[in-house]
Amino acid sequence: MRRGFGLITAIIIMITVAVLMSLMIGLSSSNVKQTSNLYIKEQARLYLRSATGFALMAISGHPNNTNCIEDIKLNFNNSSGKPAYHAKIDMWYLGNGIPTTCGHILNNSIVTDDSNYTVVMDITVEADQTILGLDEPIKLHRRTLQKP
Repeated sequence: MRRGFGLITAIIIMITVAVLMSLMIGLSSSNVKQTSNLYIKEQARLYLRSATGFALMAISGHPNNTNCIEDIKLNFNNSSGKPAYHAKIDMWYLGNGIPTTCGHILNNSIVTDDSNYTVVMDITVEADQTILGLDEPIKLHRRTLQKP
């Protein structure tokens, strides 16, 4: 009778240890997924800031007396050279001095010198799910008011 009780106790302890081990493995894999998603999201935030700077440089280097830049599309490649992040920048202009051929004019009746030629930028960065192996989409948006 005592031997049967010891065997049952040993089986219960083994099952308890197996359940605890499976929970630990599940939590560990969940942590790895969360960490990689945070890394990809933070990288997308950096690309969002880079796209803003790129758009400002593009506007500054563009001869704005004939037309204006209305949108820019960028691809940011990963280490293997594949486009892992896609950025789309839409630009809308405010103030005097904007060419009438520009289709993205919000208001051109502003007369103050400080507000002339101001740009409203909508920037969207999206991570490519297939290239990065994501199971949920990562898409960031930023709207900013800039003076080139």
